[in-house]
Amino acid sequence: MPGNVFVTSAYLPSAEYFSKIIRAEKIFVEAEENYRKQSYRNRCYILASQGPEHLVVPVFLGSFHRTHIRDIRIDYTRRWQKVHTGALAAAYGSSAFFIYYYGIIEEIILRRYKFLLDLNMDLLTALLGILNIDVKPEYTETFMPAGNAEGDFRYSIDPKKKSSYIQKEYFQVFRDRHGFVPGLSIVDLIFNMGPETPGYL
Repeated sequence: MPGNVFVTSAYLPSAEYFSKIIRAEKIFVEAEENYRKQSYRNRCYILASQGPEHLVVPVFLGSFHRTHIRDIRIDYTRRWQKVHTGALAAAYGSSAFFIYYYGIIEEIILRRYKFLLDLNMDLLTALLGILNIDVKPEYTETFMPAGNAEGDFRYSIDPKKKSSYIQKEYFQVFRDRHGFVPGLSIVDLIFNMGPETPGYL
């Protein structure tokens, strides 16, 4: 989709998310909104042996109901980094392209970022590199009301909303147990299909 694309910050974003930005001339990540709980901003879904599994980055929300996304700090009192890297290794260790890409993702997850926005941006940048999408994402500088611009997907990709995105089926490690499972993090597609990933978006 040519032109400018606006998306929210997201942790290991979904294939749908990448389908919106793969042809963008510029990618703008929303950095001026208030944080939304139970969204993709701090969670993703992978396919484990027992079925879809969600990985959540714990965050401090402070004492105020509305917290600016730039101020959301990661909670390291919980061992989420080892949980996430272990879950990815368990789910995708036998996938065809795990050895090529896991180290890139693991290294970023294991860094000690203070803010969620920074973790998500570095993961997004790395994933764009893996997919050979030659666009450097930028943060928004002012908040734009939803629906005011073409290419605005900030609030259409949400775990609480039914998606109209139709995922092209591909090989998944545990497909024999669960059938094809759509709606997962882009890492599911990358680990299973490698360089062919863009053709499935």
